[in-house]
Amino acid sequence: MISRRSLRLRLALAGAASIGLALVVAFFGLSFLFERHVERRVVEELRLHLDQTIAGLGRDASGAVDVVRPPVDPRFQAPLSGLYWQIQGGGIERHSRSLWDEVLDLPRLSPSAPREFSLKGPAGADLLVLAREVILEHPLGDQPVIAAVGMDRSDILRATAGFRRDLAPFLALLAAVLMAASLAQILIGLRPLADLRARIAKIRSGEAQRLGIAFPDEVQPLTMEVDALLASREEQLRQARERASGLAHAFKTPLQALSGDVLRLRQRGETGAADEIEALIAVMRRLVDHEMARARIAGKGHSARSDVARVTSSVVAVVCRTPAAAAIEWSIDVPDGLQARIDPDDLSELLGSLTENAVRYGRSQVAITARREGSAILLEIRDDGPGIPQEKLRHVLRRGERLDTSSGGAGLGLAIAESIIRTVGGDIRLENGGPGLCVSISLPAAEA
Repeated sequence: MISRRSLRLRLALAGAASIGLALVVAFFGLSFLFERHVERRVVEELRLHLDQTIAGLGRDASGAVDVVRPPVDPRFQAPLSGLYWQIQGGGIERHSRSLWDEVLDLPRLSPSAPREFSLKGPAGADLLVLAREVILEHPLGDQPVIAAVGMDRSDILRATAGFRRDLAPFLALLAAVLMAASLAQILIGLRPLADLRARIAKIRSGEAQRLGIAFPDEVQPLTMEVDALLASREEQLRQARERASGLAHAFKTPLQALSGDVLRLRQRGETGAADEIEALIAVMRRLVDHEMARARIAGKGHSARSDVARVTSSVVAVVCRTPAAAAIEWSIDVPDGLQARIDPDDLSELLGSLTENAVRYGRSQVAITARREGSAILLEIRDDGPGIPQEKLRHVLRRGERLDTSSGGAGLGLAIAESIIRTVGGDIRLENGGPGLCVSISLPAAEA
């Protein structure tokens, strides 16, 4: 479904409005031009009838001036036919039979070229009239008369209406063709944006590093800015990694010194203080290792990939060697071929932290399953332990948050796992399985 914010929809609507407006203007404009053309043709016809009327003037048998040779068009003989002639002036007034008992109210004219004007005719009809004042020669009395011929404008209007009826379907067909052409133009014109989107998707998946220059001139400035932004971000990440790495290494020297102090305290018999300091050293070392891991993950971006089955097997093989895992029955259902977009070392650290928790709190069973769903790899780690109180589920992912304060841990296991998962663009969810805890992990999939 196309949303109202779609650029394609906006261009289509703008094109449809422009085409519609243009065709409406064309319809009335062409109709006006056709009407003017027909009117000019009518004027030419009236000019011919006017010349015939003037040429037909003469004296009748009684010697009076009359139209002795009227125009030959039979419409002049049919009452109210729409075509009329009239002669007036010099004491005479003659008109065609078609006028019946009506008389045209002709205005005063000066001897010049024929004049064209509108006039009311029989039954209030609107007439197009062509009239001219002529001076009769000596045999006819040397007197001025006005000769006029007129035609009902309804004939012109009927011709224009017929033209509009013929024009309307043609313009409708033209509108359909233009709309199809406009849609094709929109699709072709916006194709570089689809290519741009595909290129960005390749950058996200690690298949490409830059957008490149294979784009139209109108899109090229945008791609250059995006490539410059990517380069700037990579440089910022590199500097951040260097700072994080330097800070982590700077912490190791004081921690090593503290380890020496712990040894000396034990030699002096101050084991309580030594144990407390050693626990703090372990927490700080894990924090440093965690921050270094995060810096390493940020530097790898989307190019890393892991074989989930292979990493899971190696992690379980290591955990099974611990004393706590001796009584645990393992159930592993991870099919071959699953590739996750995460570094193998990071996945090992993630699974190691979660399986250690499962072994620590599970009674007799731990199950690990994995499957592909769309563009994600779903991992589940279940144990049959006591689970987590429902009201505390949302808090255990916080760094340093511990439910079991007697275990000696730093409260970083689930928090570190959550941090790694969020960094690679995944998700983690905790649920009580009744019994036990189910940890569901969603990681972005990488194509094999």
